[in-house]
Amino acid sequence: MLKTIISLTRWQKAIILFAVDVALVPLADAVTLLLLGVWPNVLLSRMWDHWPLVLATMAVAGALSVLSGLNRLRLKEYQGDAISRSLLMAVLIGAFYAALGQFLDMDMRIAFHVVFALVYFAGFFTARRVLVSVLSSVYRRSRHFPRVAIYGAGRTGMTLARELKKADDLLVYAFFDDNATLAGMNVNGLPIYPGVRAAQVRDQFKLNRVILAMPSVSVDKQTFISERLARLGLDVQTLPAFTQVHGGEALMSKLMPAGPAKLLHRDPLSDTMHAGCTAYEGANVLITGAGGSIGLELCRQVMACRPARLVLFELSEFALYRADQEMRVMAETLGTEIVPVLGSITDAIHVSQVMKAHDIGIVLHAAAYKHVPLVEMNPRVGMANNVIGTAVLARAAAVAGVRRFVLISSDKAVRPGNLMGASKRMAELIVQDLAARSPGTIYSIVRFGNVMGSSGSVIPRFQQQIARGGPVTLTDLRVTRYFMTIEEASRLVLLAGSFAAGGEVYVLDMGKPVRIADLARRMIESAGYTVRDERNPNGDIEIQVVGLRPGEKLYEELMVRKGAQATAHKKIIRVREDHLSEADTESCLRDLRVAIEHGSDAEVIAVTARMVPEYTPQSLPETAMQCRIVEARRALGKAAQ
Repeated sequence: MLKTIISLTRWQKAIILFAVDVALVPLADAVTLLLLGVWPNVLLSRMWDHWPLVLATMAVAGALSVLSGLNRLRLKEYQGDAISRSLLMAVLIGAFYAALGQFLDMDMRIAFHVVFALVYFAGFFTARRVLVSVLSSVYRRSRHFPRVAIYGAGRTGMTLARELKKADDLLVYAFFDDNATLAGMNVNGLPIYPGVRAAQVRDQFKLNRVILAMPSVSVDKQTFISERLARLGLDVQTLPAFTQVHGGEALMSKLMPAGPAKLLHRDPLSDTMHAGCTAYEGANVLITGAGGSIGLELCRQVMACRPARLVLFELSEFALYRADQEMRVMAETLGTEIVPVLGSITDAIHVSQVMKAHDIGIVLHAAAYKHVPLVEMNPRVGMANNVIGTAVLARAAAVAGVRRFVLISSDKAVRPGNLMGASKRMAELIVQDLAARSPGTIYSIVRFGNVMGSSGSVIPRFQQQIARGGPVTLTDLRVTRYFMTIEEASRLVLLAGSFAAGGEVYVLDMGKPVRIADLARRMIESAGYTVRDERNPNGDIEIQVVGLRPGEKLYEELMVRKGAQATAHKKIIRVREDHLSEADTESCLRDLRVAIEHGSDAEVIAVTARMVPEYTPQSLPETAMQCRIVEARRALGKAAQ
């Protein structure tokens, strides 16, 4: 029976609705007689007295059903204007009944015709609603029809809901929205539920798909939501951030799989990377940079391990506020204590007080300035935060008796061509030095490639450029990068922190590097546009090559030394890198502090070149590079005197 109902054609459905509209006439006649006091035992005889009226009115009802298009209207579209048309149809049928009765000189009160019209409308309305409920129940039992919810009850979500209601091959049941003021409301006849109730709503409506309709929400937030829904077994689609609400087919055509992972063109690793939660369960965990893209995802992943206390350490007040609010929602069901701490990792006193006050057992260090051009233009500030801050934090961890310390580094630390990469390599050297002489704390390092969707990364920048209609700017056609998702990066940190023995550098097997030119082309095409180039001069969006930025390399590497070792997880590689002696590390740190206090960028660069011999500035004219190195050496000589 299910197959028969589902396989009905539009014409067959219209015939059924036509028959219902016609059959409602004798039914309304009988109900009207009963309401006006006719006894049930004489009902049939009273109806027989004016059977010509009933037959004629049935013909009129059928004609009006066809002329008004109500028999061809989809049941789920019966609202608003359609209800008004059905009310007008009932009035016309009642008027015809009265006029014909008067013409045939039948003794019928005017009240009969008024009640008849009202009963017909009530029957018409009820019949549509009952049929919708029956069909919804049928579709709910069928696996052939997707059952959909829309995440985001704003303008885009409402427009999408109206469009999806026109589709024959799916049903929309509800909205999700994290705005607490909307919970319990209805929009376009659909209930709104908070996102935290996704599991219950999935079971209630047997949902199998959710569409994210939140174009103004950040990429990392959408990634978090899509991953949470995917873990519930839901198929997640999204409207890209640059989608404009045009309505109609234009909006539907923009739907695509959620999350930036679809651009990797490789199987995601997150499904095979089961985080070792044992190390974090019941522990007191401190995460620096907790309001950043990676830091916030780390907080989410750690929360799933049910720590006793999670300390959010963040320099930005606004970022800390957002992270605190989100973590408190998650903590309601987990019982974890959330502690927001505002401050800088370069503040040694503050860092030590926080670790001791909250009895920190694990530190995940994600706080860093990571944008290559900005650090290149601000050497003192970048080195102070990334290098001195790491030294302060790592040493405080040893003094406080922290069990595990994980530094989040970058592939730019390998043979660095810019100050940001050099600062991360210097941070690695500091952690490696402490790992060799701090038996009470296990220090480890995790190197990331580019994290897709993180703030300031290439994907959000390309999205903004596509939203403006282009052009998409590319530094060089030859540029390649390793990519990983935020979820993969975060799980790698947790795994490394759980089975590190001390001093290791962990990297993720991310497959082959991705050409940024190919990534730009895929993003343009996934948005429904075409690339404008010599082969396609009439395309939509152009890709322009603008040249490498200061400090930028064509290619990135994941390790310096050969001979990487396997770990307990097949996708994680352990690397042993050379490091400085304790005396050299202390000497370089002392010189770096002096250079920063002197306010000399040249001295800072000179110390960097001494501590990281493989540091080779990129993307600078040769004369400018020579002048920079000479200036730095002179500054270092003066400082030594």
